[in-house]
Amino acid sequence: MKTVRPRRSVLYMPGANTRALEKARTLPADALIFDLEDAVAPDAKEAARANVVTAARSKAYGKREIAIRCNGLATPWGKADAAAIATSGADAILVPKVESAADVAAVVALLDAAGAPASMAVWAMVETPRAILRAEEIAGSHSRLTLFVMGTNDLVKDMRARHTPMRLPMIAALGIGMLAARAYGLTILDGVYNDIQDTEGFRAVCQQGLEMGFDGKTLIHPSQVEPCNEVFAPSPAELEMAGKIVAAFTAAQAEGKGVVTVDGRMIENLHVEQAERALALAAAIKELQAA
Repeated sequence: MKTVRPRRSVLYMPGANTRALEKARTLPADALIFDLEDAVAPDAKEAARANVVTAARSKAYGKREIAIRCNGLATPWGKADAAAIATSGADAILVPKVESAADVAAVVALLDAAGAPASMAVWAMVETPRAILRAEEIAGSHSRLTLFVMGTNDLVKDMRARHTPMRLPMIAALGIGMLAARAYGLTILDGVYNDIQDTEGFRAVCQQGLEMGFDGKTLIHPSQVEPCNEVFAPSPAELEMAGKIVAAFTAAQAEGKGVVTVDGRMIENLHVEQAERALALAAAIKELQAA
């Protein structure tokens, strides 16, 4: 089974704010995105770049995954960002406004030219109508690409839609992104929730994202981390059932039985795969929290 890496909560941290970067060492987020794009004013871009490279190289974040969001490659800072990120020790580069396979290829070429290790992943922001319409092309574009981040704020803006509690204007775009990601074995993260005071609304959107199949959610404030972790982690009841399913299936195989039932429910291979993934995710979360 493919290694499961927890990405329930993925928190943006502004690259220009050194105090925030230090505080991130103690936050229970599964992963961190050091941001050089939206969170940084133009006159602070180069200083922020130096900050995040220093932070990533420090290896002071335990087992948390570290991604750095560069500026768009067409901006004055994008190519220099990519070159700096390549040897920063970060796990991934997050690229905004990806709209084609060619965009991914351009980033990969920059990383390769700058000496990025083979282990450095490319994460793509899927945040424009064109990106949604080309989601399959993007998802299958390169082996370095491992993850989609849905940029829901930009999508809503470009669609001239509205942010609504049930996110009905976004459902088609979210679903297309999900299908493309899963077709090519990518992780996919839901977009941010803007109202940090609305805890009930936030939890409801996390639950919706979980039900749609997202692996986790990008966050804009530390207060969102723990409720997000709770929603996207397998529940005790789910883990209890998963344990029963795996045990019953293993016993049935040992006895040569072709039919397995658990609590009156017929169990097929797909249920076993789901159960094994839930158990693996719970184990990976426990290991991450112990670090």
